[in-house]
Amino acid sequence: MDVYQAFFSLKPGVGDLEFADALARFLDHLKAGDRIVSWRLMRRKLGLGPAGLGDFHLMIETRDLAQLDAAFTTVSTRGEPVESLHFDVNSKVSGISFLLTRDFPDPHRESGAERF
Repeated sequence: MDVYQAFFSLKPGVGDLEFADALARFLDHLKAGDRIVSWRLMRRKLGLGPAGLGDFHLMIETRDLAQLDAAFTTVSTRGEPVESLHFDVNSKVSGISFLLTRDFPDPHRESGAERF
């Protein structure tokens, strides 16, 4: 699994549940089209964590980079209905940072032949 992650806050005046509903519409649309496997939205608790990461953490799981690329291709068409769904999310966030990680160790990893 590859995990595309985003850390962000909401723009002033944006309701948290309003945002969560918009995000669900957008990502459930990508999931229904087999562009992602799953997603999860989390919120900072008790104000704990580095301030620069924002209040929210989003994790989007894909089978591999090919599926992630298909999701990016779908969104980058800027066609409907994905454009409106993406805009409804993107217009509500600020201070966003991204991270791409993978499960480790890789399932195809061999052991014993490493040279470093």
